[in-house]
Order: sequence, then C-alpha cells, then structure tokens
Amino acid sequence: MPLPVTDTRQAFRPLSGEIVGLLRALSAEDWERPTVAGSWRVRDVVAHLLDTALRRLSFHRDRSMPPVSSAGSLVDLINDLNATWVHAARRLSPRALTDLYAQAGAQLADFVESLPLDGDALFPVSWAGDAQSALWFDIGREFTEVWHHGAQIRDAVGAGPFPDPRWLRAVLEIALRVLPHAYRDMPGSHDVSVAIAITGRAPGEWALSRAGGGWDISEGRPASPAATATLTDETAWRLLFNAVPLDDARSLVRVDGDAALARPLLQARSVIV
Repeated sequence: MPLPVTDTRQAFRPLSGEIVGLLRALSAEDWERPTVAGSWRVRDVVAHLLDTALRRLSFHRDRSMPPVSSAGSLVDLINDLNATWVHAARRLSPRALTDLYAQAGAQLADFVESLPLDGDALFPVSWAGDAQSALWFDIGREFTEVWHHGAQIRDAVGAGPFPDPRWLRAVLEIALRVLPHAYRDMPGSHDVSVAIAITGRAPGEWALSRAGGGWDISEGRPASPAATATLTDETAWRLLFNAVPLDDARSLVRVDGDAALARPLLQARSVIV
C-alpha cells in the first residue's frame, strides 16, 4: 500500500522534553564528548538543536526571513549557517544552552501542534527531490532533525536509544521517502522491485518498485523482489542520517539477490549533505 501520512506533531513535546532531561543530567566531561556528527562535540550538537528550533520559529512562525545571497549552493548556505552559530555558541555554558533549548523546544512544539497537516510547506524537502512538499512532510522533516541530533547526543554519552520506539518508527517512515529520489538514476524494468526489511524495536517492511520513468515506495514486502536489503533500525537511522561510513554500511546491511540494486540505498541520505 502507498506510504501513509506520518503525523509527528504531538511527538515534538515529549521528544524535546526527553532531550532536555538528559542534558540536565550530563557531566561537564559529557558535554565535551565527540559525536558521530563530524567534528562536533555534544555541546555543538546541542547548539545546533537550539539553532534549528529558532530558525523554524523565526522563518516559519514569524515569517522573518533574513537576506540571503544567491551566490553558492544550498549546501554551502546551510553549512555556513550551521558553522557560524555553533562557533558563536561555544561561549555559552551547558546550563545556558540547556535552558535556551528547553524554551525554544517548547515553543517549537506549540507551533507545530497548531499547524494543519494539509497545505504547502514553506520549504520543499530537497533531500527527497521535492520542488514542493506537503506541510506534514515538512513538519516530519523537522521532527527527524530533532530526533537524529538527540540520538547523536545519546550515542555519545552512552545513554542508549530513546525510550519510545514509536519516534524512531516515525523517523524511518519519513526518512525512507528519500529512496525514490536516491534511485532516480538506477535503470530497471517496469516490474523490478527491491524489498527493504528493517528489524529491531521499530521494525517494518517496504517495497521500492520501478514505476513508469521513476521509482515508488510503499509499505509491505513485494511479491518477488530482485533484491532484499535487511538492516536493523539502528543501522537504518545512522545510514540515512550520514552517521556511518559507506564501507561500514556495506558490512551492516545484508543484501540478498542483485547487489547492484542495493547500491543507491547505501548512499541515500535524508539530510542535506
């Protein structure tokens, strides 16, 4: 069946509350621990969470858009926004960052809870190849941002997975929508399909099928897949959010059948990189 709408609006508040609770319990040493987010330490990821919450409130809720140069790519712009904020935030204490994020996270939850699911997004979900996105998808994209950065913090300090696996299931439902775009250059006959089986606390099965000139993704297992990729939910989020090297991904994802059909999955990213 086609992928259903994933409504994440009511999950923002408990998710940000869980993140704040963990931050308040961290030691000074924990704030300096490295993360899977490149060179960012825990404190840098927290600063980025604060930044993205404030950006959403400013750009979307308040319709206050800063002047943006047309020079350079979207990736360059995002990287510059991220880097300048994180650099400036290094003068803030862990307590100040936590208090600010608690306030911004609560306001973000207030805002998304007030939004309808239908309508057009302020910004298209570019990693899915969209020129225009539904509002629920944009809200869901924001949820995946909060969740995966929170997961990076938990991973760095040894806190384990988030307690509610429904959050991860929602993240996967949204993030897997990158796959038709990731497979856009993969040829195949009209009836070829790839099965994706995710195991763990947030399990599920999806079918990626060639349709017309492109690919479609749906829930459930295809009848006769040309390839089947099996991976855990932990591997899935790390793969889709650029937290595992490609060589490691090859060893963490079991592929049965035509291995070439799994190659775009291993390279798919549900973030702007």
